[in-house]
Amino acid sequence: METELSKKLGVEHAVFGFTPFPAVAAAITRAGGLGVLGAVRYADPDELARDLDWMQEHTDGKPYGLDVVMPAKKAVDGISEADIEAMIPAEHRAFVRDTLGKYGVPELPVGEASGWRITGWMDQVARSQLDVAFDYPVKLLANALGSPPADVIARAHDHGVLVAALAGSAKHARRHAEAGIDIVVAQGYEAGGHTGDIATMVLVPEIAEAVAPLPVLAAGGIGSGEQIAAGLALGAQGVWLGSVWLTTTEADLHSRALTEKLLAAGSGDTVRSRALTGKPARQLRTDWTDAWDDPAGPGALPMPLQGLLVAEAVSRIQKYEVQPLLGTPVGQIVGRMNSERSVQAVFDDLTRGFEHAIDRINRIAGRA
Repeated sequence: METELSKKLGVEHAVFGFTPFPAVAAAITRAGGLGVLGAVRYADPDELARDLDWMQEHTDGKPYGLDVVMPAKKAVDGISEADIEAMIPAEHRAFVRDTLGKYGVPELPVGEASGWRITGWMDQVARSQLDVAFDYPVKLLANALGSPPADVIARAHDHGVLVAALAGSAKHARRHAEAGIDIVVAQGYEAGGHTGDIATMVLVPEIAEAVAPLPVLAAGGIGSGEQIAAGLALGAQGVWLGSVWLTTTEADLHSRALTEKLLAAGSGDTVRSRALTGKPARQLRTDWTDAWDDPAGPGALPMPLQGLLVAEAVSRIQKYEVQPLLGTPVGQIVGRMNSERSVQAVFDDLTRGFEHAIDRINRIAGRA
């Protein structure tokens, strides 16, 4: 599964694996892909440095990347997290309390802070992450909110780091190309997390044509070698996989109940909901997402207010494994994630499936 882009980055397989878990990212890199560590949960730059130190020791000198979440334009200068939290309406806070109360979700122990906190979307936090990251031999910087600010792109290029940006439409992809990014990730409707409303099969060739000759990665609903072959056939130079790593043995979900929910879920058991961050994000459908999507409720707040509002609630739900409310961002490929395997085992299946797909096409084309 080698392409011009994978050769440029020095990886054996054109498989780019996004994950919030350092152990998974390192295993992806060791298996011949390019592991991309998600930075959004690292509010403390020292914690990111600690995990990048660990990555350095466990990637055998092979390349890896970092994924940040930062807007192209900075929010109001000087605004703090406390200032933003003050904007959350009392009605929404009451809705969270009432919903948790309905399911008997206990409070966190005294002195225990929320372990789930999306603060990486804040410009100053993301920049502090980059201050750390550029001290390491990171080969790829990806941004989940489109093109990073121009100065960040320039800084990455100064360090010899390629920049990737996710796009849900050809229009978005053209903007990324104009901004000077190096790789466009064409993320289809099927993908987990923040995603648009155009399916991967339609989106990838549209974006590949729109930004040629920039390389494109196919993302969304990809979890087999056959699907990788399809993505490359549509014009991509690689694939971007995220959800499929959640049930690997190296993943650290901190919840057996959540792992079991993922293993039992079908491809129809996800929903695009604003419940988690305020932007449409595909995730397991739960009573929590249903409550926020119910027209009778107050509705989700815009990003970043929603993420700050539900941070403690999500921590409580996860800590006490409240089954009806327990969920996580995941794509429709969850229907294929029905066993726990190592990252290497996943790669073995991907390469076998890819080879089978190529053999099948060659037979159809009369070349075998």
